[in-house]
Amino acid sequence: MAGSVEWLLLAYRMPRVPSTPRITVWRKLARLGVAKLGDGLVALPAEARTQEQLEWIADEVIESGGEATLWRSRLTSARAERELVERMTAAVAAEYRELITAAGEASAGTAVRAPTVARLGRELRRISQRDYFPPAEREQARRAVESLTARVAVR
Repeated sequence: MAGSVEWLLLAYRMPRVPSTPRITVWRKLARLGVAKLGDGLVALPAEARTQEQLEWIADEVIESGGEATLWRSRLTSARAERELVERMTAAVAAEYRELITAAGEASAGTAVRAPTVARLGRELRRISQRDYFPPAEREQARRAVESLTARVAVR
């Protein structure tokens, strides 16, 4: 498995003050589902979409007076690659489990509300956008949201 995934690494450093640009960058990186490898070093699987998004963030870091470099890399250790993939998968699986629980709670009510279903659908899309190594929970979450959607449509 070593070297089977090509990674994009973003190394960045930002001024401590003002803190707003640093917080904004970190929130954007979190929405992308990056793996934090160290202080100012994050990784994502190399895809056209992730490269474009990391390039935008790198530009934002530089515009804020920081430094940013984007690298392409492959891990030479199968164990390290497996652990990185497992860490990213586990984080997304936990989010899917929370969504499955929320869908179950919404389903347990007497009436499924359209706004709740819409919110859960948006959350499913947000999670799936950072789901680079889909766990089994992905399909369960999709089915749970589809089931709620069908219940709302029938009403």
